[in-house]
Amino acid sequence: CFIYIYKRIDSVINAGILPSLEDLLFYTVAEGQETIPAHKFLTALKATGLRSGDPRLKECMETLKDTLKKTSDGVTLDRHLFKKCVQSNIVLLTQAFRKKFVIPDFQSFTSHIDELYENAKNLTGGQVADYIPQLARFSPDLWAVSLCTVDGQRHTVGDTKVPFCLQSCVKPLKYAVAVHDHSTEYVHSFIGKEPSGLRFNKLFLNEDGELPHNPMVNAGAIVCTSLIKVKAVTLRRPLCCSSLCDRFQSERESGDRNFAIGYYLKEKKCFPEGTDMTSVLDLYFQLCSIEVTCESASVMAATLANGGICPITGERVLSPEAVRNTLSLMHSCGMYDFSGQFAFHVGLPAKSGVSGGILLVVPNVMGIMCWSPPLDKLGNSVRGIQFCTDLVELFNFHNYDNLRHCAKKHDPRREGGDQRVRTNAASSGSCDSTPLQQFALSSMDMEQRDYDSRTALHVAAAEGHIEVVRFLLEACKVNPVPTDRWGNTPMDEAVHFGHHDVVTILQQYHEKYSPPSDDEHKTSPEKSLDSLL
Repeated sequence: CFIYIYKRIDSVINAGILPSLEDLLFYTVAEGQETIPAHKFLTALKATGLRSGDPRLKECMETLKDTLKKTSDGVTLDRHLFKKCVQSNIVLLTQAFRKKFVIPDFQSFTSHIDELYENAKNLTGGQVADYIPQLARFSPDLWAVSLCTVDGQRHTVGDTKVPFCLQSCVKPLKYAVAVHDHSTEYVHSFIGKEPSGLRFNKLFLNEDGELPHNPMVNAGAIVCTSLIKVKAVTLRRPLCCSSLCDRFQSERESGDRNFAIGYYLKEKKCFPEGTDMTSVLDLYFQLCSIEVTCESASVMAATLANGGICPITGERVLSPEAVRNTLSLMHSCGMYDFSGQFAFHVGLPAKSGVSGGILLVVPNVMGIMCWSPPLDKLGNSVRGIQFCTDLVELFNFHNYDNLRHCAKKHDPRREGGDQRVRTNAASSGSCDSTPLQQFALSSMDMEQRDYDSRTALHVAAAEGHIEVVRFLLEACKVNPVPTDRWGNTPMDEAVHFGHHDVVTILQQYHEKYSPPSDDEHKTSPEKSLDSLL
């Protein structure tokens, strides 16, 4: 039979009262039970990609915590208590459970991510950078991947809570800040836009001998640092705590090449007038020494993927112009002397650093941070490069993958499977235990038909499920007079099986119903829930 597991749904669908979004969410999570254990709700929430610590859910989680303290067992919530907890964040929660986020089948997607992680974990090549003492201390076995989508869905695997220095991964971020603070024209009056074709730490300017090639090489990054609207910070006043000071001193003491670049840039008058070059270098070293984890850095990457708006706070951090420019330069110049190869094979904006990080951006989808200290000869993380390559071989994330005709790759932006097949399977007699309300919450077309052209309303009327008949007619606004392949309507079914209460309800809707004109489109799959919104 069709999916009707709620024997008590009439407690909210009666007297002409439509179920609220909070009601629909409760029935989706409760799966037919009268109460919901808090851990079940949190587990279901995690499956969507949201975390209980998400800043956007702060009010919901605080109310949940306070409410549980007042319950008899400190664990379970009835429908009324559940609604009280979720009402402050119902829009976000509804989007999550309707699978309206950029990655609808998040659990399926992350299972693939975990597989790619394990594949790269087996690699043993590369050497940990040792020219900066602080970097040489990391174990070559460390390996982590974190991602954050533009909707704030998050996933981590591996050593994602181990802190490490951003190093060159900070270069696109400070360039974006410089453009945000000033403008594209101003910043690029001091820095070029072309790949250099040379090592990242060369003392070299463009053909005219006036500008560093781009902000992703050291010369350009040092000039870029001078454009950031932050007071120059000296060694006596480090940016942060003592641990940062230690990393900064280690960076500074091994920074002879960068000092040479700084003096070369000063000689060539590459800095804005009045710049204190040594203070700029101090700030440059401190920015490279900023400590992050894979988890926090993935949110930075996701902010770039999201046009400058942080996905988990909704705060605009960077202007769209700054983000567009940054991604363009990351795509062409972000991976040292491997930039061309990476753009060809992976086709995504990225920036690597000698600490083993790769900041990867899938525009409009997600940000990813990979981290593993062993580097190849070009200074890129061995495991990180493998992961990025495998990612694009499996998913159609390459900038030039065709989204309509890339049959050999997965598109995680589309919900897995075919809605029509899954809906018809349910209506034709499968023992699927998913509640009817979840179909509505997920924007299913509640007028889908099985192989006999029977709808959910046919089956509900035939079996006398008056609560479900009301739900379909009142909340989902389905057609009350569909005919199956034998010409029978739901009314015919109710009369045949003697369900007089159902007949009474259907008669009311028969009288009110007027079929759409020929030029009107068929009900869209969005109809069921959008009518409530």
